[in-house]
Amino acid sequence: MRVLSGIQPTGPFHWGNYFGAIRQYIELQDVASESYYFIANLHALTTVRDPKLLQQYTLNGALDLLALGLNPEKAVLFVQSDVPEVSELCWLLMTGTPMGLLERCVSYKDKLAKGLKADAGLFTYPVLQAADILAYDADVVPVGEDQLQHIEVCRDIAGSFNHAFGETFVMPKGKVLDQSAKVPGTDGEKMSKSYGNTLAVFDEEKKQRKQIMRIVTDSRPMDEAKEPDGDVLFDLLKLVAGDDEIAEMAAMYRRGGFGYGDVKKALANAAESYWGEVRARRAELAARPDDVRDILSEGAKRARVKAAATLARAQAACGLKGY
Repeated sequence: MRVLSGIQPTGPFHWGNYFGAIRQYIELQDVASESYYFIANLHALTTVRDPKLLQQYTLNGALDLLALGLNPEKAVLFVQSDVPEVSELCWLLMTGTPMGLLERCVSYKDKLAKGLKADAGLFTYPVLQAADILAYDADVVPVGEDQLQHIEVCRDIAGSFNHAFGETFVMPKGKVLDQSAKVPGTDGEKMSKSYGNTLAVFDEEKKQRKQIMRIVTDSRPMDEAKEPDGDVLFDLLKLVAGDDEIAEMAAMYRRGGFGYGDVKKALANAAESYWGEVRARRAELAARPDDVRDILSEGAKRARVKAAATLARAQAACGLKGY
């Protein structure tokens, strides 16, 4: 099984990113025969227009992934733009991608609704995404259920090329991530940067504690019993606390006679304990940025070998070689 996943460098990873996706990406490196993980800085150009900021976000993305457990001895970690073969492959795919297919993409419509400008990069985003996947002959692409359309679009694009020029690309399959663990934001809605309700994984402890203590709760009296599941504080606690602490807190909710301030303090303490090791590891990595750049450089070399072979195969299939 060959696994591929890309993550856009558009800002700090938050709890929702980690528990909803990144943790599961990293777990796959232990079961896949090959794993490719890249920082999708070409994709990020559709939203990040500050070059220095994009450079910093790119390095930060690598620091974060390595700190969270991605092992460069098990998985290939690289920056998308360091593999130019993918951009060339994107053009080959573009020439056979129907306009109607791209017009139907939900992500394009959603981004327009959020106020992003309708430029060609945003419109053709799914083709570059397909090139990312197909370049490495990926069998499995882990995605959220709401992103399955991206995999279907990739399969349509690959199928169109294969139909025109013969069997060239491996047809990937999407692996739907387990998103049963609810990750609410500080306002109770889904945690999302666009909602401004996130808790960043690598925030300083004092900053995160203040954010947690400011979470708005309901106005029920202290002595009233409460159902824990569905409560924003309890749902967050379940992500970072141990089983015994979770069970004890659930019993306290159902018993009543407590204040939400007690829960906030318990959540902040549990978060500090849960993230302490990875925050320390990230600080160590950040002090050695050249070592991280070496990991990315070595990853790009390995990725280019695979992508170059796929590109050559596609070029030969459509007549760009052998004339």
